[in-house]
Amino acid sequence: MKSMPWNWTCLLSHLLMVGMGSSTLLPRQPPPPSPPQKRSLVTFRGDPAEGFNHLVVDERTGHIYLGAVNRIYKLSSDLKVLVTHQTGPDEDNPKCYPPRIVQTCTEPLSPTNNVNKMLLIDYKENRLIACGSLYQGICKLLRLEDLFKLGEPFHKKEHYLSGVNESGSVFGVIVSYSNLDDKLFIATAVDGKPEYFPTISSRKLTKNSEADGMFAYVFHDEFVASMIKIPSDTFTVIPDFDIYYVYGFSSGNFVYFLTLQPEMVSPPGSTTKEQVYTSKLVRLCKEDTAFNSYVEVPIGCERGGLEYRLLQAAYLSKAGAVLARTLGVRPDDDLLFTVFSKGQKRKMKSLDESALCIFILKQINDRIKERLQSCYRGEGTLDLAWLKVKDIPCSSALLTIDDNFCGLDMNAPLGVSEMVRGIPVFTEDRDRMSSVIAYVYKNHSLAFVGTKSGKLKKAILQETHLRGNY
Repeated sequence: MKSMPWNWTCLLSHLLMVGMGSSTLLPRQPPPPSPPQKRSLVTFRGDPAEGFNHLVVDERTGHIYLGAVNRIYKLSSDLKVLVTHQTGPDEDNPKCYPPRIVQTCTEPLSPTNNVNKMLLIDYKENRLIACGSLYQGICKLLRLEDLFKLGEPFHKKEHYLSGVNESGSVFGVIVSYSNLDDKLFIATAVDGKPEYFPTISSRKLTKNSEADGMFAYVFHDEFVASMIKIPSDTFTVIPDFDIYYVYGFSSGNFVYFLTLQPEMVSPPGSTTKEQVYTSKLVRLCKEDTAFNSYVEVPIGCERGGLEYRLLQAAYLSKAGAVLARTLGVRPDDDLLFTVFSKGQKRKMKSLDESALCIFILKQINDRIKERLQSCYRGEGTLDLAWLKVKDIPCSSALLTIDDNFCGLDMNAPLGVSEMVRGIPVFTEDRDRMSSVIAYVYKNHSLAFVGTKSGKLKKAILQETHLRGNY
């Protein structure tokens, strides 16, 4: 799949300002307006054949790292190229497992592009983790200063993260420790190959980039491992089943991933089932090596009687003092800013109608706690159709489930059936919103939304937006 080139000029060429709604006394004869000043936009254009896939910014230096097709760029804060590192192309075939760099492959080889699928900064060890599509998804560890290759583990099956040749198919979250090796939670689509790739796992991030244990599962024995695989039975129900990961983050004692998942449902009044896509939040405890804490809950948004259920993008930010007062939360509480498109039926070609919605993370966690408590009272089933093809009843157990409960080897993994609805901020009917970031500035919560046509919209979130005026 060839990525579309990303153009900074296109991204920044349009800016929609949503006002804060404050009133100001004006003089009777205001002075003539000053002529508008042109904004000078700094741009960077790579090779047109090397579409940009991912971007991360070093919070300490402001340096920008771009993951592109066949190349990693390091840019200054004013978008000047400091250094590049070539990652491809190379001779390969997606059917070669293990890849040809490990053993001879009988499949025909051809020059193959290396699409960047994941780009993370490991601050603790001052290195960049760059994972591509070549050789079943192996990763390079590059020194942040000059992109010198520190390591490239490839000789074990744990080193192959995903064979999917798409830039948005892998998401990673680093969990850091002061006196221990860090962890890397990896979530990926598997493209019908669950025997090769777990859909979600936790890996070791060793201090030594060339260590034999780099990317090894945090725990692995004959019966239990720090991973979840999609059962082969699932593909008999939904042949093209996969989990598409849209966003990932850590907060408190948990790691979260936002996903799109296909499922079969019966429309009202119909006896036949049809395939739809459901957006779900997945939660795991950081310290859970057996993944008994795995819980997923459906999320969506509604406005004016319209359902927005196809997740397009998400971003974690704080509430800020102004928005916190409106929402009844603390200024430092975590909020999820999300973009959904309308409906549930068209994942690859989403409708242009879209909505920006906010979720209060604590409310999602409260809903998960309620579900855990009811299941441990023996109520209902595990309700996780893709992982447990048959309904498995919850088992009763006398124990206290608090906010940080991390599961047992019973009643797990667990699904929540009732959807958690976000708070709609505004909707767009023609130019589908496709990306979002947010941050707090002078106690105000700001959201920036990118659209399908390359426009950038800026919203200052306040009470009027949550009442429907936007």
